[in-house]
Amino acid sequence: MSTTVIDSALSPELLAAERPFQEVTGAELAAPLLDGGTIRYANLDYAASAPALASVTAYLEQLLPYYASVHRGAGYASQVSTSVYEHSREVLRSFVGGRTDDLVIFTRNTTDSLNLLAGCIPAGGEVLYLDIEHHANLLPWQAVPHRSVVARPSVAATLEAIEAELTAGQVALVAITGASNVTGEIFPIAETARLAHRHGARVVVDAAQLAPHRRLDIARDNIDYVVLSGHKLYAPFGAGAIIGRADWLDSGTPHLAGGGAVKQVRLDGVVWTKGPARHEAGSPNVLGAATLARAAEHIVQLDEASWQQHESVLRGYIIERLESVDSVTVHRIFSGDATPLDAIGVVNFSVAGYDAGLVAAYLSAEHGVGVRDGKFCAHPLLNRLGLPSGSLRASFGLGSRLEDAARLADGVAALVRDGLRHDYVVESGRWVPAVETRAFPEWAPATPGTAGAAPCSLD
Repeated sequence: MSTTVIDSALSPELLAAERPFQEVTGAELAAPLLDGGTIRYANLDYAASAPALASVTAYLEQLLPYYASVHRGAGYASQVSTSVYEHSREVLRSFVGGRTDDLVIFTRNTTDSLNLLAGCIPAGGEVLYLDIEHHANLLPWQAVPHRSVVARPSVAATLEAIEAELTAGQVALVAITGASNVTGEIFPIAETARLAHRHGARVVVDAAQLAPHRRLDIARDNIDYVVLSGHKLYAPFGAGAIIGRADWLDSGTPHLAGGGAVKQVRLDGVVWTKGPARHEAGSPNVLGAATLARAAEHIVQLDEASWQQHESVLRGYIIERLESVDSVTVHRIFSGDATPLDAIGVVNFSVAGYDAGLVAAYLSAEHGVGVRDGKFCAHPLLNRLGLPSGSLRASFGLGSRLEDAARLADGVAALVRDGLRHDYVVESGRWVPAVETRAFPEWAPATPGTAGAAPCSLD
């Protein structure tokens, strides 16, 4: 069994980070190693899907006996489920600092929310977005009139480029990430909103990565729309939301044609309703909405200063350790600003001479560390950063601890110093151990060719 020793002479801030900031489900999950031992799984893949908060898991167990159809049942369980579902809207509106008349529409995830909004852009209006976006905040806009802007080396120059496009006219919406899913850098969303409104445009913020790490206040910052995902916000199940101004959403194309989205149906036509129901046809994901809301309720009660310090200390430690290793490069989007951008718990790096997928497979199989590799559904950005075959991403949050970060750094240092201890091969497009000794739990199917499949990382 691999072990990592933490230096007792560390600063008080680092020593405090030995403990998770909040309890998450699966924190003590045992991961098998190729040498036959086991070790506590070091989950450094929060940016993909964060573990559920323990309080959310407990709430789910409370709620499950009452799970029933919402909006359509007179039965007791249906009434309870409906109340929980509708109250979740109010929780989410408050969580992002929404205005009283903002709509809260539940969706499958951030991607679904942005596709929904794409169907609500007024005729003749264009969408403006940067090349640093996740595909979720890029591909939906390609179906409508659009323009893209290449991010400059500095934020200041990038904002100037955005304003130049706004000055040219016809922009109805600026779509911007709150925090990069690749590097964690936080873009100035309030300043972007001011630029957009100055030129008669609205702004939507992809907060899938930002919301789990920073407080949002869209009314204060004059953000028109915000989208987020529960699976990144410490809630299980696929559920997301779009929160924002009602007029576009009430007049846009209904996202799904089906029951619940209508006022009246004829054999040859339909009158659509307004409000959230317009875009929520079919039976909704009540458990997803409810757990998303409960996670939001938990997060808003955290002490913000302590929360940010925990994350900042871990990020600084990882970067310092990785940059001290020869052949390791930590990647950033913006390097031309006098002051480095604030960033969430994401560190992107590469190891010279090693394919990113191979490093990720090695860290998992030989150190029990989970990181993400590939192009992170951000192909234009990775290509521009000179990483056409991808890189590695360590991401962390409320349940992370110093030992996770130290094991990552120790594993990378050992790779550069000593090389691989086992042989690896490419199978179904992914690196895997040539001789796999690790077994899945007996109840989990080991379907050939599927483990680790990552279409968004491939060319």
